[in-house]
Amino acid sequence: MNAAFTSASIHSRILAEDSERARYERGSEILARVAGDGGRNVVESLADVAPALVHHVVAHGFGDVYARPDLAPEQRQLVTLGILTALGGCEPQLDVHVNASLNVGLAPAQIVEAITHAAAYCGFPKALNAIVVAKRIFAERGVLPAAEGQQHPSG
Repeated sequence: MNAAFTSASIHSRILAEDSERARYERGSEILARVAGDGGRNVVESLADVAPALVHHVVAHGFGDVYARPDLAPEQRQLVTLGILTALGGCEPQLDVHVNASLNVGLAPAQIVEAITHAAAYCGFPKALNAIVVAKRIFAERGVLPAAEGQQHPSG
């Protein structure tokens, strides 16, 4: 009986390891497709100091959550931008996700609008910090939003 239990335990562990590996691989593929070099750079920069954290971010965040079917990547990025803006202090993550938002097809004006919308709920300082990150990414990628249609009410 003990040998059978041990064999079943070993088999269960192998299945669990295969499942973890599959989640991580799926997450890695999605992360690469969405975040490109920015996501890979984050993973590589932390893998030596926090490999378990990196595993969870990739396997759970992208392999499980981001892979869910009911929101399109553009919708997921809008939610992510709003949350990171509202949290504040997440500028390095905003850097990755503003780039990811552009990668999945959001227009710069949509990114600005998501951050502007978040300001009503989280406050102007957090939204301004997020816009500074977005503006830098837009400039780096040569996609600063056009000012047409975004006229200041006093002018």
